Amino acid sequence: MRRAAYPVLAVLGALVGVAGSLVQAAWFPGGLLLALAGSAALFHGGARLTGTRLGAVVPAALWLITVMLLSSARPEGDFLFANGISPYVYLLGGAMAGVMSATLVQPRPPASGSLEAP
Repeated sequence: MRRAAYPVLAVLGALVGVAGSLVQAAWFPGGLLLALAGSAALFHGGARLTGTRLGAVVPAALWLITVMLLSSARPEGDFLFANGISPYVYLLGGAMAGVMSATLVQPRPPASGSLEAP
């Protein structure tokens, strides 16, 4: 079950990154708060679903890669992020949410009958 969750979390991380990039500048400050809440919910939910730190790291890594690719300028001079403080808050806030979700997760206790030592 856990191994099947990681690819799904990776795809969701990329999708949340794209959606948040579009929404964060649209309705300031509501769009920014919505984008950050969606990112934090995905990272925390991935950690809780899998019970491991990797459950938060996988969507956060794909989110970060997606957002960085979208924030770079194209050869035509176009880019997705507008000028202002909102994109910086989105980048920093999302990265902080990913780190916090990965470090605050409580690992699941081993299943009964497990061969691991307590």
